[in-house]
Amino acid sequence: MAKLRISEIFTSVQGEGQWIGVPSVFVRVSGCNLRCVWCDTPYASWHPEGPVREVDDVVAEVQAQGVRHVVVTGGEPMLFEPTVDLVNALQAAGHVITIETAGTVDLPLTPQLFSISPKLSHSAPEGEWHDRHEAARWRPEIIKAMMQRAPVQFKFVVNPDHPSDDWAEIDAMLAQLPPVAPDSVFLMAEGRDTAVLHDRERRLVPEAIRRGWRIAPRLQIDLFGDTKGT
Repeated sequence: MAKLRISEIFTSVQGEGQWIGVPSVFVRVSGCNLRCVWCDTPYASWHPEGPVREVDDVVAEVQAQGVRHVVVTGGEPMLFEPTVDLVNALQAAGHVITIETAGTVDLPLTPQLFSISPKLSHSAPEGEWHDRHEAARWRPEIIKAMMQRAPVQFKFVVNPDHPSDDWAEIDAMLAQLPPVAPDSVFLMAEGRDTAVLHDRERRLVPEAIRRGWRIAPRLQIDLFGDTKGT
């Protein structure tokens, strides 16, 4: 029986990207191959937690919520083979699936949306994880494969205190991929505090307008604060 370590399952509204505000069940898979210095879910990456559960039990809990849209997130859900069983079972039950991923590892899945968040260089931690993180964080060949199978959106975490480096890095990444529609590119301000996020989001607006990209607020933080299960 397929099993996954699950950090949390909760029902809320999608707080980020093109489906913002849509009622959603979130299934957070625990475990990640990256260690972003500003990670907002360290309990699923730096310090993975949660019980190992049978996929059938997870599917039953999701179905009991009565919500069609399911966000499979992490951590990095594409790191684990049983994610295939989970997503296939949910789709067979009629659910619409978004997979949130850094785009660094692939599985044979075709969700309704790949929400891909490539990590920029400022995500790298110091210490023992630095080189491993840097080697893994950008895998354009994997993202290309995902783009061939399903609709995608890109969410880039940026910091307007060093925007020129971030813009150049995003441009270089997108240049290595098939054409990406500007309105599929979302800028997410780095931060976990509402006041800090709002300030940085305001400062990202001119560049978003210039490039035709979109600002991705974090609705869940606006509504509930930086809190698990939201």
